[in-house]
Amino acid sequence: MRITLLCMGKTDFGFIREGIALYRERMKRYINFALVEIPDKKKGEMSREEWMKREGEQILSQVDGTDYLVLLDERGKQMNSQEFSGFVGMKMSQSVKHLVFVIGGAYGFSPEVNKRANAKISLSSLTFSHQLVRLVFMEQIYRAFTILKGEPYHHD
Repeated sequence: MRITLLCMGKTDFGFIREGIALYRERMKRYINFALVEIPDKKKGEMSREEWMKREGEQILSQVDGTDYLVLLDERGKQMNSQEFSGFVGMKMSQSVKHLVFVIGGAYGFSPEVNKRANAKISLSSLTFSHQLVRLVFMEQIYRAFTILKGEPYHHD
């Protein structure tokens, strides 16, 4: 299995880039992982709906028909770290070849992306910046694999 994290826009903050690099390096021993940043375009005179539609088209252009698509969405299912690792482990045992997680733009996901999604997960009831979510989520992917392998990173 491989895991991809799709994100709208780039990471501006150095400390977030450093954290992402740290967890990307740590994940190499567990999973084929990719972080794909979809370039942000200027909003200009577009309405919110037009903007979401355009972002949705960009997201869906990165997803194949057989990919298992999971939206990171505040209205998604909340899980603790063990439940999330169980989710990842279950997808591995179901022979999912490509697990794709998506962090959308500021306005959320278009109806087309919502319709295509196989699942929605919420990282928290709190609202985080899209850049910070990247780092938090990558740490959780790493944590999930250490839990699955029974390694001492996660403490109950």
